[in-house]
Amino acid sequence: MSLPRIAVDAMGGDEGVRVMVEGAALARRQHDKFKFLLVGDGARIEAALENHPNLRAASEILHCDDVVGGDELPSKAIRRAKTTSMGLAVNAVKTGDAGAAVSAGNTGALMAMSKLALRTMPGIDRPALAAIMPTLQAHDVVMLDLGANTEADARNLVQYAVMGAAYSRIVNGFDKPVVRLLNIGTEEIKGTEELRDAAAMLTAACSREDGGLALQFDGFVESDKINRGETHVVVTDGFSGNIALKAIEGSARFVTDLLKQAFTSSLRSKIGFLVSRPATELLRHHLDPNNHNGAVFLGLNGVVVKSHGSATAKGVAHAVAVTARLLENKLTERIALDLSRLGEGALRKNGRAATADATGDGEASA
Repeated sequence: MSLPRIAVDAMGGDEGVRVMVEGAALARRQHDKFKFLLVGDGARIEAALENHPNLRAASEILHCDDVVGGDELPSKAIRRAKTTSMGLAVNAVKTGDAGAAVSAGNTGALMAMSKLALRTMPGIDRPALAAIMPTLQAHDVVMLDLGANTEADARNLVQYAVMGAAYSRIVNGFDKPVVRLLNIGTEEIKGTEELRDAAAMLTAACSREDGGLALQFDGFVESDKINRGETHVVVTDGFSGNIALKAIEGSARFVTDLLKQAFTSSLRSKIGFLVSRPATELLRHHLDPNNHNGAVFLGLNGVVVKSHGSATAKGVAHAVAVTARLLENKLTERIALDLSRLGEGALRKNGRAATADATGDGEASA
């Protein structure tokens, strides 16, 4: 089956054209149904494509030489949405010239341009940035929001849960993913009022007689349990999510660097490394962020994927593969269907009232 082509911001990321084109070429070798719109400096893209004839045959180039800077303010970058490689890649999704866009550029600018061009889906107040992270189990964990919005009320968190569950069903294959809210404890009394209200809303929505949502809400999870694999979707606000994500990434780098120091500290350690190399290679592969690259802006009328700026060609290829999978499985349509099942009545600001309605005690608690 042929997929809509993917618009690639070839100028984004730490190394720009070379890595983005190599990543697209690698993805194309792995999946020959992929087609691309490569956006950026035409001459540089053409030169990079000389080494990848298979990609060249499946790509069209959209020339522009204006690039969003890595430290550029989103408010400034958005004024150049019609002239930059990032803006043109996103606009291709809006016009239907591409089914999705991938960029390794400035996250804030990409979020701002995507939201302006594509707008949020009906029933979604704010889009969220979702990513997959490794766990001790065979599956990954989906986490959102990771920085699109620093604050989130109970209504936002419920919407994030619905979107994250739809994403998890695609990337992990779960019929009803286990969803938990990130909190400072697992007890019902812990956390902010927004968290407790969101928990009440989700509990009520999942316990309806009609079967409720396509997810299993299981209360709260603490940050040290995110990667255990017991939770399929972790929901939080963008401020807490971004801090948790960077703490996890830092811990992974700390472990790998510590092992590297330990294995090179003496001759005996080097011999030990040779003996344990299969296990350490497995660990390195599991912790390599390139094997989990590709964060998705959920809640937009279109698919936009953010690749890490420092991603290798393998990482870019993974982000492209994630993008294609979301297109193939009709992510936005799935989210829209789940939102219709949720219903506006389940998004009351007072989640405790929603729980009372579900149990038939609405008058008593009013």
